[in-house]
Amino acid sequence: MPWPPLILIALLGQVDAPKLTNYDGDWSRMERIVPQGYVCHRTAEPIAIDGRADEPAWKKAPWTAYFTDVEGDCRPAPLLKTRAKLLWDDRYLYVYAELEEPHVWATITRKNTVMFRDNDFEVFIDPDGDNHGYYEFEMNALNSIWELMLPKPYKDGGKAVDPKNLAGTRSAVHVRGTINNPADKDEGWSVEIAFPLSELKAYAGSAPCPPHDGDYWRLGFSRVEWQVAVKNGQYEKIPGTKEFNWVWSPQGVIDMHRPERWGVIQFSTKPPGEEVPLVMDPTLPARDLLMGVYHRQRAFRQKYGRWADNTTALGLGEAAHASAAKPNDTIGPVTIQVQGDDYLATTTVRPTDGKLRTLHTRADSKLWIDP
Repeated sequence: MPWPPLILIALLGQVDAPKLTNYDGDWSRMERIVPQGYVCHRTAEPIAIDGRADEPAWKKAPWTAYFTDVEGDCRPAPLLKTRAKLLWDDRYLYVYAELEEPHVWATITRKNTVMFRDNDFEVFIDPDGDNHGYYEFEMNALNSIWELMLPKPYKDGGKAVDPKNLAGTRSAVHVRGTINNPADKDEGWSVEIAFPLSELKAYAGSAPCPPHDGDYWRLGFSRVEWQVAVKNGQYEKIPGTKEFNWVWSPQGVIDMHRPERWGVIQFSTKPPGEEVPLVMDPTLPARDLLMGVYHRQRAFRQKYGRWADNTTALGLGEAAHASAAKPNDTIGPVTIQVQGDDYLATTTVRPTDGKLRTLHTRADSKLWIDP
């Protein structure tokens, strides 16, 4: 007996409905990595920017975890150790980092030059965690600096505003050894930076700047390390080798411009040395869920030439909400509204504090929370 026409059309519609299966894009690797967290204490004592961190406040401030490969544990551990500390007061966000290095070298002396052609240390700051309008700072062992800003990540068509200097930024380097001298073995170099909060406010968006007690910012640290050899009494990069990218909070891919994977900074008004528990941003599970939608939408559009209008087509079901949630958190379903060449994905989260928050993202990765 032949199928009735309406049933046949319905069955064909079910069979032919585009659906993303066997997804293996960037996010399938990135989502398995939990961002690092850090409690940033407020200091009441002056901080001298000299690259040494001799003040009692620095000595009491906690260290970050040692840096790992930018892709995470799937890659070998870094050959050299790197770790950092943070402090803040009403005027500055302070960063101190120690970089183990037996051969300290640098060549770039001109400000606002592409610094990662040397070994360098990098800081990325996105106070409101919206993935857009973030600040990037890089420096080498000669204390040459490069400052720029990204209206949005490169993968979303962002073009750097270069340079974009904060007039009040101060930095210093202390070399434990001798720079550019292959005849000896060094211990390493350390950096100290003071970022003026009055000027970081331009990047803060909806986030208070200076921050309040318990506020969260997103921040990334990166270290670029080149393989070198000694030739004619000078350090030279080994031809045909690529740089190492070592970071505090792994990205899952070789790209620091994935703000959704940067570390979480929790600000505290208590002085360093006082114990403050790290409580991760309660919106993080919902953020991750929406970023999963964003990355799968990119893959879906590449395959089918349009945006999906539901999570089932993206291979995301109710299980995704459960896996993203922490115990006692309640994450609402994701709704998707296709709007011409864009879309709006929305979800809610009610963390253990009981406050319902509504979050959104769109095709250019901007992510925001309703006031």
